[in-house]
Amino acid sequence: MEGQQRGGPSSRRYMRRKRRDMMHVQVCLVLGVLGVTWGVSALTDVSRLHLESFPGASLDQSQRRKLLAVANGTLEINCTEPAIHQFPTDVFSNSQRRQGAVVLHIVAAMYMFFALAIVCDDYFVVSLEKICEKLSLTEDVAGATFMATGSSAPELFASIIGVFITHSDVGVGTIVGSAVFNILCIVGVCSLFAGQVVYLTKYAVFRDSFCYTLSVLALMAFIYDGRIMWWESLVLVFMYVGYILVMKFNSSIQRFFTRGGSVKAITNGNAAFNPDDYSFHGDGNDPTKRLLPEGPANKMTSGEEGNHEQVLNSPFRVPGRPMEIFKWLVSWPILFLLFLTLPDVNQPRWEKYYLVSFFGSTVWIAVFSYVMVWMVTVVGFTLGIPDVIMGITFLAAGTSVPDCMASLLVARQGQGDMAVSNSLGSNVFDILIGLGVPWSIQTLAVSMGSQVLINSRGLFYSVVLLLGSVTLAVLGIHVNGWRLDTRLGVYVLLLYVIFLTISILIEYNVFTFINLPMC
Repeated sequence: MEGQQRGGPSSRRYMRRKRRDMMHVQVCLVLGVLGVTWGVSALTDVSRLHLESFPGASLDQSQRRKLLAVANGTLEINCTEPAIHQFPTDVFSNSQRRQGAVVLHIVAAMYMFFALAIVCDDYFVVSLEKICEKLSLTEDVAGATFMATGSSAPELFASIIGVFITHSDVGVGTIVGSAVFNILCIVGVCSLFAGQVVYLTKYAVFRDSFCYTLSVLALMAFIYDGRIMWWESLVLVFMYVGYILVMKFNSSIQRFFTRGGSVKAITNGNAAFNPDDYSFHGDGNDPTKRLLPEGPANKMTSGEEGNHEQVLNSPFRVPGRPMEIFKWLVSWPILFLLFLTLPDVNQPRWEKYYLVSFFGSTVWIAVFSYVMVWMVTVVGFTLGIPDVIMGITFLAAGTSVPDCMASLLVARQGQGDMAVSNSLGSNVFDILIGLGVPWSIQTLAVSMGSQVLINSRGLFYSVVLLLGSVTLAVLGIHVNGWRLDTRLGVYVLLLYVIFLTISILIEYNVFTFINLPMC
């Protein structure tokens, strides 16, 4: 606990500052994913049009009957209603967006990703830390409950919007895509850019991958018939309760499986090799609150670091360097808006208002998530990309890139368990709570006994690919000697590209007829 008191807040500030310093990297990564998605989608459309130009190469008649049917002299068009109609009417027409206005929507979506990162880091997560302190929760339980919510809030609210507002698969797609991004992209980026060979603890990887695999298997079983029953949603929630118990008794479980051997103090992947050299700030899923070397923490106690932190959060203090001024100007509207509406519980005079900060930041997360999903939906409709594909790719990357950067930072410090357990632990929360809670509310509270429909049959195959991705990733880690290095990084990133390509092709009915076209 002494280390926690010494290094926690400083470590948090350090990670937050470093992530914002890498903002340009995050933007390039997200835009890269969108570019790949658009490219594969465009090639798929061109190939399909080219094939249909040949005589006899059109769709099978049984497939065409699924698209267009005539009954009693009335034309019935069987197609998927686009989610764009569930949002306010856009100020631009579709033709105007195709002529270039869609760029504004892409910029707006990227800005919402940035806004979510700021409100989560500076207010939501900090207020959750205060709640955990008041409830005297252990680090394991706090990490698997409240703090997991902080790192996965964007995915959770995207799922809520998909269930209650758009009635589409954008939320499920975001969580499935985020899960694949976390396990493949995060591990790949950490392996390639850690600057060193990082070693992993077998138990930590096995524990999290086992819990994750059970979550994916449950999701596969429940979405197979295209509908979610009330009891299925409850099963997901109770499975997460079991996951919390695993975190609670983690040390005992590890001691049992290591047959009484030496046990590292691993808190959801955080190995405390030497309490004097490392400081804890308990969080089971967000590496910004995890074990960090005392070196960075000590550096951050200087007056220079404190001033930098104040400039980082304040809309009224202009930083000195040109690049920092640019980043400050970009974030200024968000900083000013949050400054006016939320108390900063990092400051002693506002600390007692942590519940106000918690509920207020929750409202802002909901607002930013709504605008984010809205803009992404418009972009997908304009580019002809289905909602579920936008969720699997662009939304998933945008909501997961901050965690990717945080994992890279701790991997550079040699803490491989943190980087990998961050990705796997977040996935468990996203699937069991991010999907289970909205589905439970819909089927038990909003409309008792109702069902949540899964519109895209291709999602089931994407979840199968999700299970395959974690299997191949863990197998690759094992074959590679439980090391994160360049060879493993290339391998898992190649798996990610393959996953995106196959998922997109499935949604476009390339392999077989699965989904009706968008209306």
